[in-house]
Amino acid sequence: MTGGGVKPWALHLALIAVLLTAQFWLSPYHATNLARIMVLAVFAMGYNLAFGYTGLLSLGHALLLAAGMYAAGLPAQLWGWGAGPAFIAGVAGGGLMAAALGLLALRTAGVSFMIVTLMFAQAGYLTLLYFAPVTGGDDGFAVAAASRRLLGFDLSTDTPRFLAALLIFAAGLLISLALIRSPFGRTMVAMRENEERSRMLGYNPFTVKLAALTISGLYSGAAGAAYALLFGYVGASFATIQYSILPMLYVLLGGAGTTLGPFLGALVMFTLIEVATGLTSAYLFFVGAALVALVLFAPKGILGTIRERWVRWLP
Repeated sequence: MTGGGVKPWALHLALIAVLLTAQFWLSPYHATNLARIMVLAVFAMGYNLAFGYTGLLSLGHALLLAAGMYAAGLPAQLWGWGAGPAFIAGVAGGGLMAAALGLLALRTAGVSFMIVTLMFAQAGYLTLLYFAPVTGGDDGFAVAAASRRLLGFDLSTDTPRFLAALLIFAAGLLISLALIRSPFGRTMVAMRENEERSRMLGYNPFTVKLAALTISGLYSGAAGAAYALLFGYVGASFATIQYSILPMLYVLLGGAGTTLGPFLGALVMFTLIEVATGLTSAYLFFVGAALVALVLFAPKGILGTIRERWVRWLP
């Protein structure tokens, strides 16, 4: 995981460079879709840190995404906050919600942890529906155009929106790479592989898992805030179970425990759904078929299989 010297950094920087050029050869429609994919990939990166590297199988990440989205969207809507303060509030909202969730849910483990996180996410969704006059409920609300400006740039227009999404994605990707190659990153993996042995070595599993989940929440909050500010919409539908399952699918498809897996999974799944919806209303059939093929032929995901068989230094 930590080998490869400078190769992992070169690979990640090369990907960022390719994405930077994409705005020049993609149509505005596809560039907007790529911006959306990068935001969703940040969400999946956070999930990957919790699940792929620490072994925390959560079904509550929709709550963290929605926390970041509303923590950014509500101040912008109610008090006219600008994009910068609103984004910071969104990141903090996701992290604080994850820390609160972890303090309670990490008293359990395994399937129990998964169920508890799901219950909290559903409670969060119902809370958003209950306070619909403020939150907008399932209908949501549009973020005011005045709050979608940053340093004089209008984030509702194509190029600034794409560059902002790329900046958030690049920061998340490089921080993720640095984190998993650090001593704390190796401790996370140790918790995933053998929690009892890690405890014997003097590590506190609760503290490490809480830190990992909180960092995951910061990523989720950043994705939620970015979605609200870049695409101008906030709604309770982002707190539903669908948005807890999606990052799991992205991570499993791209490769759990690989830094580039979340982006690759989000890209492949988004493209698959986009193509399938143009062919049939039963697009979930194609999603299911892809997942069956994944389980049969690449159970460790695309990049996980590539790392296992050919490119050992992939982080």
